[in-house]
Amino acid sequence: MVEKKTEKIEREYIIPLRAYYQHVPCYKRTPKAVKTIKEFLVRHMQIRDRDLNKVKINKYLNELMWLDGIKNPPHKIKVRAIKEGDIVKVEAVELPGVLDFKKKREEKISKKAKEEAGKKKAKKEEKINSVENKKIQDEKKESEKEKKEEFEEKKEATIEGMEKLEKEEQKQAKHLVGGKNKEPKH
Repeated sequence: MVEKKTEKIEREYIIPLRAYYQHVPCYKRTPKAVKTIKEFLVRHMQIRDRDLNKVKINKYLNELMWLDGIKNPPHKIKVRAIKEGDIVKVEAVELPGVLDFKKKREEKISKKAKEEAGKKKAKKEEKINSVENKKIQDEKKESEKEKKEEFEEKKEATIEGMEKLEKEEQKQAKHLVGGKNKEPKH
């Protein structure tokens, strides 16, 4: 199979919205403006099947659209569209102060959360490593104890074996002598 290289296309557009949402009741204007953005980008970013679900609007762009409520969307908006494969991601180029502050604050919080997660992960790994090291040390101690016990058992076994051999030698010497004071017959 031949794999297609996914090209990343990035474009900026100024999208006029007023002409499209003027012909809609005032309580449906902002949803119509959002839909208009999607339709505009489907047409201009050349999405083949004209599927509006392939256009993903950024969270801050959506908040910018809804900033003044359902009845008062902006008249026009400047957006940056990035196409990767079939999916187009859209974000606002310029954000007003309120949304810009909110975006920076959330980025700062997410960055801090990632750092904290990294620290927790490092601590967890250290604990795991220390536990593993303790296990290894315990296993070494247990193996040393087992070796000592085996050595002691072997030592006792050899002593018992030597005692048995001595007893057998004494029995045979007793039978050979025939009595306590007699010399062996050869």
